[in-house]
Amino acid sequence: MARAIGRAKSGPTRAHVRRGDVVVVTKGREKGKRGKVKRLVGGGRVEVEKVMMIKRHTKPTQKNPRGGIVDQEGSIPLANVAMWCEKCAAGRRSRKVVDDSGSKTRVCVKCDNPFPTPGS
Repeated sequence: MARAIGRAKSGPTRAHVRRGDVVVVTKGREKGKRGKVKRLVGGGRVEVEKVMMIKRHTKPTQKNPRGGIVDQEGSIPLANVAMWCEKCAAGRRSRKVVDDSGSKTRVCVKCDNPFPTPGS
């Protein structure tokens, strides 16, 4: 059986961030910018508010009768973002800690400060 030539398709990626988390960009031209995770895109990518803004040329529709050029967020790789720790004032990795009641919480690796749970 012949192998396919080219890049292998990557399967679903387990993300270290959730929608609503505050993250900081660690690599690339947007390095240092902070924002909330808007949505997780398939293929290991994420959209962050006000980061990697792109211009979209849209046709007129019933929803947008004028059309024109629209600014919107582009996606960046998950590997290029880190959780923002308020106590450390830096991007940090997270780990999970199980408390006495058995519930898991995400905490900063350096200072053990719990990251806020989005949506609560």
